[in-house]
Amino acid sequence: MKCPECVYVNPDGVKFCLNCGEKFMRPDNGNQDENSYFYEFAHYVDMVPKFERSVEPKFQNIFSRVFRNHNILEAERLFIVGTALTTPKIEEVKETWPKPWLFTRVFIIALIAFLGLFLGVSLFKNINFIPGLIIVGAFAVPFTTLIFFWEMNAPQNIAFYRVIYVVFIGGILSMLVALVFFNILKHNINPITIGIAEELAKVATVILFVRNIKYRYILNGLLIGAAVGAGFAAFETAGYALRALLSGSFPSLYSTILWRSFLAPGGHVAWAALTGAAFCMVQGDKHPELNMFIKAKFLRIFFIVVLLHALWDAPIPGIFPVGQIVLMTASWILVFRMIRMGLKEIAEKKGRVVMSPLNEFK
Repeated sequence: MKCPECVYVNPDGVKFCLNCGEKFMRPDNGNQDENSYFYEFAHYVDMVPKFERSVEPKFQNIFSRVFRNHNILEAERLFIVGTALTTPKIEEVKETWPKPWLFTRVFIIALIAFLGLFLGVSLFKNINFIPGLIIVGAFAVPFTTLIFFWEMNAPQNIAFYRVIYVVFIGGILSMLVALVFFNILKHNINPITIGIAEELAKVATVILFVRNIKYRYILNGLLIGAAVGAGFAAFETAGYALRALLSGSFPSLYSTILWRSFLAPGGHVAWAALTGAAFCMVQGDKHPELNMFIKAKFLRIFFIVVLLHALWDAPIPGIFPVGQIVLMTASWILVFRMIRMGLKEIAEKKGRVVMSPLNEFK
């Protein structure tokens, strides 16, 4: 019996999925009503006709699983994907829009941890809580956003431990590369050169991780880029928070963490995700080459991201935070368009895999 939730094949007669714990619902008449619990997940299983599957965005459904109850087995199953034994074949990958939910639980956990550290500092006046307050406050939202991208990675070919590795190593490396660019441009620092330096540093770092032919999908570029961007954003926020603290102002510390966390999803995380996806788009099944940087598909996205970054940093009086919110919205419109392109890419590759055996008989 195939589970409608995780597609795990269970022995006949079981009432719960042995993989994810999902309870099986069977209609009394043996027929399946389209409004039933089972049909809600039917597009995940093989019995659904091909024409019923769609990669068109249905935003009312993307977050439909956020407010449902989920057991620990479901979370554990998510964390085991991406290894040599758990990466699905391309023909097993779903080309429909994923329905992420784990990222909200991660945010709640981070929020509880931050509130506990905040009470330790503000209520008990214990300075030992300050480093934890800065670290948790800096990483909470970027890491939550990263989990969203990880859940949206339909190929499920990147293990979670690899994502954490990219966050720390990629985040630090991209900041160091950006500093090298800033030293080169030290006599010409403005919002545009800042955008070029930081975005070029992040995409160069992303390429170090996606040069492996295993990570050849657009959605892989989104995830690896988001991981680099999350590390960059978190370390940068921690630095600004420390500066605010050294100024002797706790309200400034809290304000820095609050505003940068609120705006984090539409900043470095989204921008690096977009450029990472753009590079994977032009890379395809090939190994990285220098001429890929001058391809129109990559340059178009890169220059848009640089423009968004430059406008974000532009010293326009009275525009904060309205301007940043508008830019954040624009960034996520592009992100969802890129996700849509990534899902179409998977559908096309699945079609080629299915058709290739048939062509052998022609």
